Amino acid sequence: MSPREGSRPPAPEPLPVPVADNHTHLDSEVSEAEVAALLAAASAAGVPRSVQIGCDLPAARWTVEAVDRHPQLLGGVAIHPNEVPGLAERGELGAALAEVRELAHHPRVRVVGETGLDFFRTPPHQWHLQEESFRAHIALAKELGLALQIHDRDAHDAVLRVLAEEGAPERTVFHCFSGDAAMARACAEAGYYLSFAGTVTFKNAEPLREALRVAPRERIMVETDAPYLTPVPHRGRPNAGYLVPLTVRAMAEVLGADLEQLCAQLAATTEDVYGPW
Repeated sequence: MSPREGSRPPAPEPLPVPVADNHTHLDSEVSEAEVAALLAAASAAGVPRSVQIGCDLPAARWTVEAVDRHPQLLGGVAIHPNEVPGLAERGELGAALAEVRELAHHPRVRVVGETGLDFFRTPPHQWHLQEESFRAHIALAKELGLALQIHDRDAHDAVLRVLAEEGAPERTVFHCFSGDAAMARACAEAGYYLSFAGTVTFKNAEPLREALRVAPRERIMVETDAPYLTPVPHRGRPNAGYLVPLTVRAMAEVLGADLEQLCAQLAATTEDVYGPW
């Protein structure tokens, strides 16, 4: 069963200090009423702000409309790396990137992303297409002064290489960070931000928890990647912003951190990266 299809988990205890969901896909929801209800539930849980990511053209168009309708949202637009090969083979990638460029000029779009490399779903003979698109997105983020959100699946070394070759934007975020402690140190040395999702709560994710422990506190953020990656104990059910408290409390436990102080740090870092809502 898809995470979109299960019943929604109950709301956890709200956070003591509000934080932002650094990466969500509300365009996956079935109606405007459901979007509004989920935003209200997130606010009640101490998550009053979210970054809505549209990573294909329909979702990017929706994102630009949604950030005007909902003051709780800022937006990000891009072509997801897994969308790139099909667009390229149809001769449509150039036009798609041009439309992303146009949409990215909206004042409440603060992110180019998610972009990057995915060597899990794309066969090796198409990796060069993803890399070309990634480089174009990096250039766009730098041109417009926007943050860059990275999708990195089974491609750590290649992602770091491309960022080094192109020169990363000043604010570069590894969405749903999936590396180990060595990767976290490399990202920190380069000045990148690491965004942790519900995966940090998974039983088999000790390398990810080690990465969190070594990451500088001022370089970490939290996200849902909703409707996916729902934190324990609701793994496999639909994720949403109101479940961020489960991830934040798990992060605080891993770090041995005071919950209120961690929330305040997460909120401040998110605003440093994206600006005020």
